[in-house]
Amino acid sequence: MIMMTSSPDQTRSLGRRLGRFLRGGDVLCLYGDLGSGKTTLTQGLAEGLGFKGRVTSPTFGLARIYHGRRWSINHLDLYRIEPEQTGDIGIEDFVRDPKAVCVVEWPEAGRGYYPGDRLELRLSHAKGGRARRIRATALGPRSRDLLVNLRAG
Repeated sequence: MIMMTSSPDQTRSLGRRLGRFLRGGDVLCLYGDLGSGKTTLTQGLAEGLGFKGRVTSPTFGLARIYHGRRWSINHLDLYRIEPEQTGDIGIEDFVRDPKAVCVVEWPEAGRGYYPGDRLELRLSHAKGGRARRIRATALGPRSRDLLVNLRAG
């Protein structure tokens, strides 16, 4: 599924819509270059899950936990992590938490820790500078349901 947004507000709104369908145990992997909208999308996801505070990229702390109305959000940023370092940071605890949605920015280093059923979102700059192209790939029945719900509502 390919989606287009023309502003950060639209990217956040898309995240908010998707966030309403998320539940504990869901894993979303966000791929994209710097400035492609990964954190902006995550801000919307957190709003959709009922979190009212400020969402920022956890680049230097590696992880932030936000407590939404229904579920917690484990927000990981693996930008500075090499694959051989992943065993030291407890990715599996964040990813396998049944009481939290796990959102991973720069997920490449964590391959092997993610469940087979996950949603992968690839964000890229589109024409016009502020526009974003978001390609969503569902890898399993639960993530396919997420995309069906997103399309419908």
